[in-house]
Parts: sequence; structure tokens; C-alpha cells
Amino acid sequence: MTEAPEPRPGLNELVGLTLTALAEGRRRRGGPLPAGGPSRVRAAIQAALGVSPDRTSLLPSTGIGATAALTGLVEALAAGSADPADPWCAAHLHCPPLPVAVAADLAVSALNPSLDSWDQAPAATTIETEVVAALAALAGFDPDRAAGTITTGGTESNLMGLLLARDAAPNGRLRVFRSAAAHLSIDRAAAVLGLDAPPVTAIPTDDQDRMRVDLLRRALAEHAGPAVVVATAGTTDAGAVDPLREIAAAVEEHRSRLRVRPHPSAPAETGHPASSGWLHVDAAYGGGALFSDRLAGHLDGIALADSVALDLHKLGWQPAPAGVFLTPRPDGWPSLRAAHADYLRSEDDEAAGFPSLLDRSLRTTRRADSFPIAVALRALGRDGLGALVDACHDLARHAERTVHADPRLEPAFPVTLSTVVFRYRPRAGATGSAACTADRLDQLNDAIRRTLLLGGRAVVGRTRTGPDRAVHLKLTLLNPDATQADVDTLLRLVATTGDELVGGDGGGVRSVP
Repeated sequence: MTEAPEPRPGLNELVGLTLTALAEGRRRRGGPLPAGGPSRVRAAIQAALGVSPDRTSLLPSTGIGATAALTGLVEALAAGSADPADPWCAAHLHCPPLPVAVAADLAVSALNPSLDSWDQAPAATTIETEVVAALAALAGFDPDRAAGTITTGGTESNLMGLLLARDAAPNGRLRVFRSAAAHLSIDRAAAVLGLDAPPVTAIPTDDQDRMRVDLLRRALAEHAGPAVVVATAGTTDAGAVDPLREIAAAVEEHRSRLRVRPHPSAPAETGHPASSGWLHVDAAYGGGALFSDRLAGHLDGIALADSVALDLHKLGWQPAPAGVFLTPRPDGWPSLRAAHADYLRSEDDEAAGFPSLLDRSLRTTRRADSFPIAVALRALGRDGLGALVDACHDLARHAERTVHADPRLEPAFPVTLSTVVFRYRPRAGATGSAACTADRLDQLNDAIRRTLLLGGRAVVGRTRTGPDRAVHLKLTLLNPDATQADVDTLLRLVATTGDELVGGDGGGVRSVP
């Protein structure tokens, strides 16, 4: 007689098991990330997956059951993860999500709406529309006119900005101008859209990592055709904010030149107000400063943009993905409107009052990622979210003071948002310091980071900056629950690790992991 299959556990039971397994995985990890490096983590995860040399065990003929699979793999995932809630996990724009947003995200997964048609997401369609309007108002746009969509993050939002700029330009031809510190997704988007010939023009930055507007004006003056200028509000390395109002003025000057067509090759204007000059602001990092009375002034001029990218899975404490793309006008989306599918969107449905968001996104099936954002906005309000932004800014300013006070640590940029860039340099007169050439110093800072990673002790970022592109370390402080003592201990750990790595034989660096 065949035995009846084991009853499948319900959601309530599985959520409880998940929380228990998460806690046990964190206990096993014991720090901000697993110790031992890639090979050890890979072996542990393959064992949890039941992966054999022939790579077939992950899909067995007979499953092991929901309880065993879930608890075993959740525990392994937590034990093998970098934990952004740990105060010493401070390398990237990787935030600890708000518990209320995580709980809201669970509701989205359970209901599984898709925003490609109203009849798949009746409530979520309205929620996204209202979230877009609220964030448009925060950016200074008219919420009754502005349009936008929730995206997977800054990369998709930047692609959207360049797409709309291309659609607005005569014959879809324009040149891309961005700062030397712009996010890599700008050049990738230009390549995808065929806007990289001629190559994207990189405008040099000043000593604070901000676009030099004088050089932008010069570059635009030498260009006789339509242009899209990408300003950055929160550079990935320094957290710097380009002078948005001045850049907007430079774009408007370029538009005015093309209106009078001073050059025979300059195209005539089309009907779109930004056809000859489009300003896109990549505020994926810095957009969260709009919640803060203290920091919002850094983004003065963002309301003059033709499109804006925000990421609330950075200074917004949302589970990823929580990107947002905004434009001040409802027009200018022809590439998306050109594609049509009767089974998802029809004119008679819309005439009958059934709205569609299909022509507001590059994606078709997409989650209701606006819902956790809506819950967080309602739960904390602007003041509550602003207090979290200010807490991270306070930590960064404290870290900056600590770096200045330690003769072994050398700052690279002043703090703007929540990023601190610095490098370790042996004390003058210390053993091995005289032999620490520029190359050796780069190796030493690389070695500090990897030593901390391999030991599972801390997650510290790395970048290259300055005229010699020297290796620097980076703290991106997005954990508002971290303390000044946490920051002090982390910086002391970086410095003492550097001390330990400086060799006594004059060679500069004893070992480089």
C-alpha cells in the first residue's frame, strides 16, 4: 500500500523555521562575513546543496522535503553571507534593510502580483503610482505631472534616462557627457543604446570628485548636436555630489545655442522641450539625502533634471531591488509605447478606467517592489528616514575625524554623505616605512583588505583615486544602528593590520594575501 505523502508545511510554520535558521546561520558565521575566503565558502555551500562532482545532486529524484531543504539552506546562506547589519560590514552601498520593509517584501512574494497589467496587480498598480508621485514630489517635481517607474536599481534607471534622451533627440542621435567619476552603468547603457560612437565624453573632476562645470561648458561648446549630460549625486567612491544647478544651467545654454543653430550641422529642435539637451541625474546613492533637512541642500537643482535615478536599497534601507526612475513630464516614452500587446493593454480597457503601467517599464513581468517602499514611507515618514540618513552621516563625520587623528591613516576626500575614503601609510620612522614605495603602498592597502576578508573580521572597500590612481580603502557607512565605538574599533583594526603586515626587512610588505 502506498503511503500518503507528508503534508506540506504552511507559510506560518515555514516563516518561523526561516527565522530560526537565519539566527543559527548568523551564530555560526560569528562576524560580518564567513572566514576562510572563496574556497571555504564554496565548499560549505556545495555541501549544503548536496552537490556532487557530477553536479546532479541538487536535483535529486526524490526531494528531501520542505523543512529539511529550507532550514538547511537558509542556515548555510546566512552562515556564508556578508551581513550588512554587522557594523564592520562597511565596504559597499549595501544596506541593512528595515525589518518592516522585509516583512512587507514577504507579503509581495506571497501574493506574487505582476505589474504588466491591471488584472494581475489591481492594488499594486495604484501603490506604484502613488509611490512614484510621492518620490517625484520629494525630488521637487510636480507630482500631478511627473511620471516614473520602479526599477531594479540605478543601472536600469540610468538606461531608462539615456533611452528617453535618445528618443527626444532628432533622429535619435546625441552624444553622452558624464563625469570621470560617473557610475559604470552610464557607459554600459550608452553601448546598449548605440550611443557610444562617438565615445562617451568623460569630464574631469575636481579634488572633491565633482564634475568640473567649466570643462563641461567647454566640451558642450565644441559639440554642435544634441547632448545628454549625466550628473552624479553621490559618486560611488567618494559620495560626492556634482553641482547640479550649475550643470543644469550649462545644459540650458547648450539648448539655447542649438535653438539659434549657430553651426550648419546643428539639428533643428523637435517638439520635445529637451530634444537638444537632456539632463539626467544619477542620484542612486545621494537621492536618500532628500529625506534629510541637513543634507538635502547638496541636491539643490535636482528638480531641473529631465530624468532622475534613485535607489532606496541604499540610503532608504529597502530590500533590493528598490530602484526608482522619475521624469517631470508624462510625455517622452515613445520606445516603450511603440510596443503593444492586446492581452496586456487595450485602449477600450483604459477607456473603461482600467489603467496600465506596461509602457512605463523595460520589463514585462515585474514584482510589486513599490510595496515595501510604501510601507516604509508610511511607517517612518520623512523625519524618521531623515534621522537614519543623519545617523549615517554622523558616523562618517566621526570616522573622518578619527582618520585625521591617526598618523597611519591618510584621507582622500572630505565627507559629503556617508563614505570615507582613506589609505594606510606606515608611520614615518617605523620599521619598513622607508622602503614603502608607491607600488608597495598599493600592495599593502590591498593586503589589509584581503587579510580582513580572509579572516572574516571586516568588509572594507577598495578603490583607486588621486592623480596617481593610488589604492585606497573605503568605508560606506549605511548602518544607522552602528556606533562611533564600532567605527573607532574598525579603523583601529585596519591600522593595526597594516602595522602587522609591514615587514622588518626593509621590503615594505611582509606578505600579501
